[in-house]
Amino acid sequence: MAIDPKHYTKVVHAGANPEPLTGAIMPPIFMTSTYVQEEPGVHKGYDYSRADNPTRAAYETALAEIESARHGLAFSSGLAAEQAIAQLLSPGARVIVSDDVYGGTGRLFRRLYAKYGIDFQFIDLSDEQAVKAALTPETKMLWVETPSNPTMKVIDIRKMAAHAKSVGALTVVDNTFATPIFQSPLALGADIVVHSTTKYIGGHSDMIGGALMVNDDALFQQLKFVQFAAGAVPAPLECFLLHRSIKTLAVRMQQHERNALVIAEMLSQHPKVRKVYYPGLPSDAGHALAKKQMSGYSGMVSFDHGGSYAEVVSFLQRLKVFSLAESLGGVESLANHPERMTHASVPEDLRRKLGIGPQLVRLSAGIEHSDDLVADLRQALTGG
Repeated sequence: MAIDPKHYTKVVHAGANPEPLTGAIMPPIFMTSTYVQEEPGVHKGYDYSRADNPTRAAYETALAEIESARHGLAFSSGLAAEQAIAQLLSPGARVIVSDDVYGGTGRLFRRLYAKYGIDFQFIDLSDEQAVKAALTPETKMLWVETPSNPTMKVIDIRKMAAHAKSVGALTVVDNTFATPIFQSPLALGADIVVHSTTKYIGGHSDMIGGALMVNDDALFQQLKFVQFAAGAVPAPLECFLLHRSIKTLAVRMQQHERNALVIAEMLSQHPKVRKVYYPGLPSDAGHALAKKQMSGYSGMVSFDHGGSYAEVVSFLQRLKVFSLAESLGGVESLANHPERMTHASVPEDLRRKLGIGPQLVRLSAGIEHSDDLVADLRQALTGG
């Protein structure tokens, strides 16, 4: 699908205003921890950089603008952003979570927050009856990840938001895979959008970050307080670099998607591949919903190798253009083995239920030429 033309201009100018003193077109990097005050409590809007920093403020404005949100908040990692959301909860709260949520998110909930009396229910959100059955008056949040990591399941955001609202719960959508270029959860009824900006928004595999975007003023103030009080904020240099990366997000996502579709089509016809997971394929179970809900299918492709685990390892070791590494969304193409890498913390029985087994491989299509990526996968699949 074609990218909405408005994105190309929006990402370039989001949060960017010429610096008033010199006219510098790029916002300066304010490497300062504190600010001189005229008298106690009287200052120019900044008193301490954990609370606010001008470089971060410009970046957070850009985050809000690209997600078409009223407010944006930057964090030192995606999981730090998710922790800020979890801080909205109290003991006794129930949270309904996508069963195939990112492994780090599941670990955060199971290992760190469940012990505080929060009831996390991991449910297949594509099963609407299961979602309805799980809703109770204690349900305070519904956590959606779409497309999901790593099986690319597509969840109906509008329906999930309606279910959440029926019991007064918040809807959180992890939009990392789709990015604001291809999906707008707030417009579909979500209350909070979360990103690991380490991935596509950063786009160069050289920094760690997270972000939240919201429309509701009161919710923003709650999350802003957590950001200030807990202090998991990015440094000015990271804010500057992430803001800079936003400017190329639309053109990068266009190439990521083009490459992913070519890769998915090739893999779907390859004799050594058992199944391909990519919502851009008409044969994919989530294709119709993705076509309705998204404006593009992004750059992530997963597939089940048809051979043994030893053959999967050999395939991964033979790759030359793709690199075997954690993470995704960079300009370079990466291959990942979810069972042993990103999703190793997921309980084994749940991994098996979700299809995260020895044969599953997740690919992050970079922005290289598609011919080179296809050739690399072919030679690795066929043994050289």
